[in-house]
Amino acid sequence: MIDKLQEIEKKFESVEADFNNIAVVSNPKEMQRLGKLRAELEPIVTTIREYRKVLDDLSQAEDMLSDPEMKERALEEIDPPRQQRDEFEALFANELFRMYSRWCERRRWKVEIIEHEESGIGGLDRVVFKIDAIGAFSQLKFESGVHRVQRVPATESQGRIHTSTATVAVLPEAEEVDVHIDNKDLEISTFCSSSAGGQHMQKNETAIRIIHKPSGIVSTCQDERSQAQNKLKAMAVLRSKILQMEQEKAANERAGMRKGQVGSGDRSEKIRTYHFPESRITDHRIKLTVHNMNGFMDGDIQTMLDALIQDDQARKLAEGNEASS
Repeated sequence: MIDKLQEIEKKFESVEADFNNIAVVSNPKEMQRLGKLRAELEPIVTTIREYRKVLDDLSQAEDMLSDPEMKERALEEIDPPRQQRDEFEALFANELFRMYSRWCERRRWKVEIIEHEESGIGGLDRVVFKIDAIGAFSQLKFESGVHRVQRVPATESQGRIHTSTATVAVLPEAEEVDVHIDNKDLEISTFCSSSAGGQHMQKNETAIRIIHKPSGIVSTCQDERSQAQNKLKAMAVLRSKILQMEQEKAANERAGMRKGQVGSGDRSEKIRTYHFPESRITDHRIKLTVHNMNGFMDGDIQTMLDALIQDDQARKLAEGNEASS
């Protein structure tokens, strides 16, 4: 996670440097693009730097624990940064997973967890799950992208709003007939599962990691009790990822960009902001805002999904009319 945060910070620093570039300053369109990117990155980078300070403070307090003369002071100072660290890490991913799960429950759709990595504080670093229902992909395909959350952590004494993000990827399930995978292109390894599944999973290497060497795509599964079951699920996820890659490649070759979807669908694109202090959720692609944070996070997202689907249909109809005229 730290590496990803550093990449975001480096991108922001690059944007800052470009503002001093004469060639960029003389280009109004480029300045406008950079200004917009800077405005999006700045609150995230501010949070990243605050998070790094929290980690530094925690590290210093932990180092003091080894000094008998400083141990009592360290015990007093270690709790605040530890609580702040916990506020920063991985809670929003868990809330998003619950939101989609509750939405599925409303439709009586089955949710099956393929892989999850817990943060240890009631949050999730990463979760992969399957929705076993006809029409699930068509309903959720526009959820792919960066979801940004803005809220005041419980440990924030000055009431400042902190920004963090979670990335969502929605993939259609691919059958073996849809995607041909040559076994010689696969690198398969096993490891001990870290998921909640009892001592059996922890002592034995039941978890599976599959690397598709030609594309570099990686798929893992560790939530089942046997290697065979985990391998089946990991292969299913791998096929879906490869299918999506091939579909995107074909679309890019045809049109130079992916048309017929809301926005670009790029997973680095910020698609929605969840502003908790104002109970406001805004989808930036269709400029739709709803004020129902509690209900939305409890799975009441159908109005947003319908609006995204309707906008996509309107775009396709307009493109069809242009093509025929």
